[in-house]
Amino acid sequence: MMRETSDQARPGVAQRRGGLARDKRGLAAIEFALIGGTLIFGLFNMIDFGRYLYAKMEVQNAAQMGVQLVWNTCNTPNLPATTACTNESAALTTGVQSTSLGSGVTVVSGYPTEGWYCVNGSGALVSVAAISSAKPADCTAAGVPANQPADYFVVQTTYTYAPLFTAFSVANVLPTPITSTNYMRMQ
Repeated sequence: MMRETSDQARPGVAQRRGGLARDKRGLAAIEFALIGGTLIFGLFNMIDFGRYLYAKMEVQNAAQMGVQLVWNTCNTPNLPATTACTNESAALTTGVQSTSLGSGVTVVSGYPTEGWYCVNGSGALVSVAAISSAKPADCTAAGVPANQPADYFVVQTTYTYAPLFTAFSVANVLPTPITSTNYMRMQ
């Protein structure tokens, strides 16, 4: 006996093979898995990047709030603020931690500082003397002798940012901790 091995010898086999090639029932699920994975990856990265930008703005706001509260607390009769104002440290901490980041925002070691500053010819603020020394007569040290130096209070704040989706987030490469420096003219 001879065996026939062709598909034509077995009815229905050729039809089933052709039917599988035309069957598209699982195609949408496969496409969704491929495209959906990419979209979810992008969505998670946008969420982390947005949270990073928000944290950066809040750290800048915290530095601003800190120096403003020191200015409100230690204005004219209590200058220089770092030596003559008894509530300067408490005001600074309250201001810095008043944002939505709360106690996660801290003052960088070595700050606050206070000194005599002048604006140079290019518009940049330049330290010309420590606040503990006498006020310079003019801004010759900054290259603009016609200007008068002013008392500035300086604070730098920091916050350590942690991405939500650490395993596959591009936010891992963004600089952290986030820092911000703010200057406030005290007089």
